[in-house]
Amino acid sequence: MAAPTHHPETAAERLIVATIASTWLLWLLGALYIAGPALGWTLAAMAAWRLYLAPGLPPAQRPAPLGSIVWIWLIGMLAMLVALLAGHVANDLGAAKTLKSSIGWAKGWALLALFPFAAAVLDVRPAVLYRAVCRLGAQTLLLLPLFVVAPMIGLPGLLYTSPLQILGGSGPEFFNVILYTLDPVTHVARWQFFAPWSPAAGMVAVIHVLCAIEEKTLRWRIIGIVAGIAVALLSQSRLALVAIAVVWPLARIVSRLQRPATWWLAAPLTLVVGLLAPAALAFVATLADDFKGARADSSRVRATLGRIAVDRWQTEAPFVGHGVVENGPHIVEFMPIGSHHSWYGLLFVKGLAGAAALAVPMGWSLLALGRQAMHAPIGRVGLSMMLVLFLYSFGENLEVLSYLVWPALVLIGAAARSAQADRES
Repeated sequence: MAAPTHHPETAAERLIVATIASTWLLWLLGALYIAGPALGWTLAAMAAWRLYLAPGLPPAQRPAPLGSIVWIWLIGMLAMLVALLAGHVANDLGAAKTLKSSIGWAKGWALLALFPFAAAVLDVRPAVLYRAVCRLGAQTLLLLPLFVVAPMIGLPGLLYTSPLQILGGSGPEFFNVILYTLDPVTHVARWQFFAPWSPAAGMVAVIHVLCAIEEKTLRWRIIGIVAGIAVALLSQSRLALVAIAVVWPLARIVSRLQRPATWWLAAPLTLVVGLLAPAALAFVATLADDFKGARADSSRVRATLGRIAVDRWQTEAPFVGHGVVENGPHIVEFMPIGSHHSWYGLLFVKGLAGAAALAVPMGWSLLALGRQAMHAPIGRVGLSMMLVLFLYSFGENLEVLSYLVWPALVLIGAAARSAQADRES
């Protein structure tokens, strides 16, 4: 009797499932920031070893050739490293800072290529990941009452900072074990769960909801979706709620573009939209204002950080950037210039070279996965995940959160494998 599709069968799948299942334990240990890169490089090493052995294997056991999506991410992230090194040389930052930044690349930007590469070569099955995410959702629902009650009964928000911080080389927020935080303006409790800050928890929630939607067993699907939406709501992330409402329907529409019924339905809808366009635009403008007004101080700081990043990029280091992150002035509460935005961060730190190293792989992947979405369900899932990364590139620094959002990268790799298989068949 064949094993269930959600049951891990290979070493790679067992590693992935075990890591997801251990999420809350790793959070308690303050080890999530270390576990993500360790898993990515381990899976990539396993994939490289399989490719090395491939010529000696029977044809049926050889991994499929890497498709264009995987190749372009590998090349793009290597280009990111070259831009980093060039920026350090141009700004005369010295060997110590160059080494530190290179390690940062290895546990950040590199993962955006390593996880898709590993998933494509090691034949990781999406169903295994869907079920693992739903099981994690069950754990989250069991812990949810503790998080919600904590501020009501006077438990401290910050429990402790893991001593593993000495190994991570990053700020304490990645190693803090926090039950809740208080909004500095409203003093209302806000939850970040196992993420370093609340909007990051919202991003993880979006990915988990998209995974849960694909789960075949109704009970687990409901558990996964409810857990993801609960995390998104309690994180109070505006972008998370928008992404949950927009990404899946958009990917679904793209996946049906080859069906005549889609175009027949689109024709009257286009007419209606045209007639209602003025009112619709006014409504969207109101929503945008409400979106910004919901956290006005946050929106102001983000906008100011962006203006500073663009101005200094244009006037000081347009091609390879400044090489390292710098703290902003008092008006932005000394937050790092280019933070809260992948593109501003790239322009400031790595210049046009760094921005292109992300823009080209992301743009190509959106097009390729959009095409694959019309042929296979995993293509639609891969497109959904890429849309999430695209949306959040305007609200987060993707490389900083790659250690948390790697399940999305694995599914992009699985979709890339599917696209390559269809191309060869």
